[in-house]
Amino acid sequence: MPSRRNLIASLAAGVGLAATLRPGRTLAQTAGTSEGQKMWGGRFSEKPGAIMQEINVSIDVDRRFWKQDLRASRAHAAMLAKQKIITGEDAARIDAGLATIEGEITAGTFPFRREFEDIHLNVEARLGELIGPSAGRLHTARSRNDQVATDFRLWVRDALDEMQAKVRDLQLALVHRADQHTATLMPGFTHMQPAQPVTLGHHLMAYVEMFGRDVSRMADARRRMNECPLGSAALAGTSFPIDRTMTAQALGFDRPTANSLDGVADRDFALEALAAATLCSGHLSRLAEEMVIWTNPQFGFITFSDSYSTGSSIMPQKRNPDAAELVRAKAGPISGDFIALNTVMKGLPLAYDKDMQEDKPPVFNAFDNLDLAVRAMTGMVLDFKANPARMAAVAASGFATATDLADWLVQTLNIPFREAHHIAGAAVKLAESKGLDLPELSLKQLKSLHPGITADVYRVLTAEASAASRTSYGGTAPAQVHQQIARWKGLLKAG
Repeated sequence: MPSRRNLIASLAAGVGLAATLRPGRTLAQTAGTSEGQKMWGGRFSEKPGAIMQEINVSIDVDRRFWKQDLRASRAHAAMLAKQKIITGEDAARIDAGLATIEGEITAGTFPFRREFEDIHLNVEARLGELIGPSAGRLHTARSRNDQVATDFRLWVRDALDEMQAKVRDLQLALVHRADQHTATLMPGFTHMQPAQPVTLGHHLMAYVEMFGRDVSRMADARRRMNECPLGSAALAGTSFPIDRTMTAQALGFDRPTANSLDGVADRDFALEALAAATLCSGHLSRLAEEMVIWTNPQFGFITFSDSYSTGSSIMPQKRNPDAAELVRAKAGPISGDFIALNTVMKGLPLAYDKDMQEDKPPVFNAFDNLDLAVRAMTGMVLDFKANPARMAAVAASGFATATDLADWLVQTLNIPFREAHHIAGAAVKLAESKGLDLPELSLKQLKSLHPGITADVYRVLTAEASAASRTSYGGTAPAQVHQQIARWKGLLKAG
């Protein structure tokens, strides 16, 4: 059994407990390799330990933005050549080598190696193998700090662009289905209790508005993040005569970041993207929850085809809305990803800290989940089949036109609304005691509540009349729903 001192020394060197206890296992056999260290290890004489190698490596994660890394490197090399910091010949070799690497990664033949820690060192190492010493000039006037900040901004910007397009597809699907159901009655709820009749088209258009705000937030986040950190170097800028505006423009940024410390330290852009993703996932979850409720046979408002339903391994009758439930669940990890990154960043001093290596997993995970949830919801919106008869029957029940009775009393008899509200409440109480709904009360029974009530009141006590009467801007009246559908068709067509 090794002594406590030897055990602690072995663990510090990167040897696991099991390896320490096994005879014949040497430090050399368990320590990490040093290939990646060649890129930065001039000051070091010993190899990193195995544990250090394992916790330090990020290539398994950050390989996802290889396209952004190559794009930024090519822009940087072109700028270095223009500024005569490197020769045109070296820049041409670098560009050709990076093009070869792009081809290798696309073809799946690029040798991603964990000993080179991250995507940046993997690319630089392979570039050296392809073009020789010229590869070493690419890193002139930049650091991995501004390199990763630039790559990550490019990736998030691309992700936001793609997500906006997919959310717009979802909006188009909702508008399409709303257009089919502008006059399809359904119950509106507050406190999950029957409130007033609405139309299915109106209900679906509410989500079009929500997702429109999500797209707007993503667009705002994109505008705010569209500054280029490249050229910030490690934290203080560089003494080389670089042209940061040139690289910013080449990469589609509006301008370079104005402060080199902020350029490498900032991850607001990732947090803001995650915040937008979190809000969007919440809207998806709300719609998914309603779909779960609506498909319950006790509601029976909609059904999904077999494409978006599953069964039970023990109960043959079951038809489960699992796709909706899984979309509902995605809101949890997505909002958790925002909290995770915010917690990583909350106490970090300027400028770059290795903690920030943990910035990418939550962002990648959140956008992967959001992408799947948006596409699944788009499919469900296009797939569901409504049951208008059942929805209309429920819309007309539960004294849903009590407010219409109160409004009629105000408009026809000039009764103050509070008094009318009291009379309508008494009508509900009377109907409930008789086992009737409001339209089933006799005129004599209604007159017992107020002698001025006439037979004209019955025209406002149907669910159809109730929905049709809500003609205020943004209301549920079919004419208003048509107006909002036309507006959104124009907005979505214009992108």
